[in-house]
Amino acid sequence: MARHPRPQPFPHCERGARRLYWVGCSRSDGGPVSELPFADRSDFEDADRGFIAALQPGVVADEDGRVVWDDDAYAFLRGDCPPTVHPSLWRQSQLCAEQGLYEVVPGIYQVRGLDLSNMTLVEGERGVIVIDPLISVETAAAGLALYRAHRGDRPVTAVIYTHSHVDHFGGVEGVVSGEVPILAPVGFMEHAVAENVYAGTAMTRRGNYMYGALLEKGPRGQVGTGLGQGISVGRVSLLPPTLDITRTGQREVVDGVPIRFQLTPGTEAPAEMNFHFPDHRALCMAENATHTMHNVLTLRGAEVRDARNWARYLTEAIAEFGDDTEVAFASHHWPTWGRDRVVKHLTEQRDLYAYLHDQTLRRINLGWTGSEIAERFELPPALEAAWHARGYYGSVSHNVKAIYQRYMGWYDGNPSSLWEHPPEESAKRYVDCIGGVDRVVEKAAEYAAAGDLRFAAQLLKHAVFAEPDHTAAGDLLADVYQRLGFGAENATWRNFYLTGAQELRQGITPMEISISGAILAALTVEQLLDSVAIRIDGPRAATAALAIDWHVTDTDDHVRTTLSNGALVQEPIRESRPPDLTLTLTKQQLLALLAGDAPEDIDHRGDRAALTTLQDLLDAPDPNFPIVRP
Repeated sequence: MARHPRPQPFPHCERGARRLYWVGCSRSDGGPVSELPFADRSDFEDADRGFIAALQPGVVADEDGRVVWDDDAYAFLRGDCPPTVHPSLWRQSQLCAEQGLYEVVPGIYQVRGLDLSNMTLVEGERGVIVIDPLISVETAAAGLALYRAHRGDRPVTAVIYTHSHVDHFGGVEGVVSGEVPILAPVGFMEHAVAENVYAGTAMTRRGNYMYGALLEKGPRGQVGTGLGQGISVGRVSLLPPTLDITRTGQREVVDGVPIRFQLTPGTEAPAEMNFHFPDHRALCMAENATHTMHNVLTLRGAEVRDARNWARYLTEAIAEFGDDTEVAFASHHWPTWGRDRVVKHLTEQRDLYAYLHDQTLRRINLGWTGSEIAERFELPPALEAAWHARGYYGSVSHNVKAIYQRYMGWYDGNPSSLWEHPPEESAKRYVDCIGGVDRVVEKAAEYAAAGDLRFAAQLLKHAVFAEPDHTAAGDLLADVYQRLGFGAENATWRNFYLTGAQELRQGITPMEISISGAILAALTVEQLLDSVAIRIDGPRAATAALAIDWHVTDTDDHVRTTLSNGALVQEPIRESRPPDLTLTLTKQQLLALLAGDAPEDIDHRGDRAALTTLQDLLDAPDPNFPIVRP
C-alpha cells in the first residue's frame, strides 16, 4: 500500500492563510484577486430585485432615544474598495448593507438590512405571517411599520421561528401584542435558552470580537459580518411556540396559507427547519443555504455542527421541493429566482458541506491533524468560484478544524501535546529560548517585514504573554493584527484581528453583559438550577455539604439540590433524608433569588443559612476577561 506523506507547509508567500488574506502576496482563493468573477453582477441584480422602499433614515432607536441599529453608518460602502479591506469582502458588505422592504413574489415580502437577519412577511387571508422577527423588539417593530406603510395595516396573524438563534426570535414582541399561533421546530425552547445561558458570558465576550461590536464602522474598522452588517442592541424578547413542527412532511395551514415543513436538526442550529409555500412556489431555507460558507463552529463558541447531516438535509430539500420551487429565500441575504438557479445554488451549498466533511475525514484517516488538513485544504474549482461558497462568515480553515474537533477532540495524538504548559508559562519559556522579549520583537519585525504576518503574530503573542507591559511587543502585535485584519476576506476573522489590535492599544472596554430577562424567564427550573451549578466555586465548596428542596408552585417542579464534593447536583426529593432547607416559591421568586435578591415572602422550613452558604459559594462571571493579554 502506498504511503501518504504528512503534509508540508506552503512557503508563506505562496500560502499564508491562503483563503483568508490578500495583502502583500497571498490571495483569498490562492490566486490574484483579479481572477475572482467581479464582472458577474447577478447577486447585485438579485439583491435589488423587488425593492419597494427603504427606511429613511436607516436608524432605529429605543424609547429613550438610544440608537440600537444604524444602517446609514455603512454609507461608506458606496465608494470604491480601499486597500484596508479585501475586495471580495467589500463586495459582500455592499450587498448586505442594502436595506428596505422587498417583494420576493406577490404575497411574500422581506425586510432586509434592519438587523443581522431578515424578517419575512407572508400575506394570508386575514393578515400577515411574520417569519424570524429579528434580534430586537425595536428593529422588528420598525420593519413591520415599513411593511405596513406600503402594504397596509394588516394584523400579524402568526409567527414562525425558523431556528433557535436569537436573531430569529428576539424581536417577537415588536410584532405581536396579543396571542397568535407561533410555530417552531421541536426542541426550539430548550436550545434557544441553553446556548445563551450556560456559556453565555464567554460567548458574548467573544461575540463582541466576532461581530466587531466595539469597532468603529468604516474602511479601517468594521465593514460587516459576512452574514449581515451587524447585530442590533435593543431589547430581546421571547414568546414560546404554540405549535411544534415535529416531522418532515408535516403540513399546516396558517391564516389560509398552506405550508409544508422539513426538519433539519443539528445543521446550522440544533433546532432548525426549512419550509415550502406551494401556492407561491417559494422555499424558505432558514439559515441552511445562504450566500456565504457558514460556520461548522462559530468563533464565538457553540456546539460543533454536523456538516454531514447538513449536506444530507440539503439533498433532501432538493428532492422534496426542487421541482416545485421558483424562488428560494433565507433568513439572511437575498433570494435566488428560477428553478434551475435554485437547484444549482442548493446543490453547490450541499456539495460545499459534504466536501468539507468527507475530505477532512479522509485526511484524518491518513493521520493528519486538524491544522495540517486546514493548511492544505482546497475546494473544487466550481465551489472556489461560487460567490455564495466563499468564506465571509465561516471559513475553510476553521470549519475543517471544527470537523476534526467533532470526531477527534482537542488532542492531535502527539504525546507532547498531552501536558503542555498553559499559554503564559509556555510564552515565558519560548521567550527565554529565543533570547528575551526584545529579541523576540526584533525577529517578529523581520518576519512581518517579509510578509509572514502569521508567524510574526505567533512570536509576538509569546512576547506579550511573557511580558504584558512590554510596549514595543504590544504595539507591534497590534500592527500585525491590523494588517491581518485589513487583508481578511472573512468578516469575522477581520473583526477578531481588528478588535484584538484595538484592545492591545486601548485596553479592554468594560461592558455590562447581562442575559435577557425574556431568556431567563424561558428557562426551565432544571435549567435555572443548572446555571447555578456551573457557578459553584468548586475548590471553596469542596468540604461543604448541604441539601435544599425546591418546590416551585406555578410550574409544579419539586427537586432537591445537593452540594457534595464541590458539585451541586439535582435529584428527586426523598422523604427519608430530610434537607437542610425547604423552599416553597414561584418561578419568578426563584429568578429573583438567583439574581441575588432576597424576597421576604418565600415560604421556608429549616436552616435559612443553607441558602446563604450556597450563595456565598457562587462565582460572578467576568464579562471583561482578557483575550489578547494574559
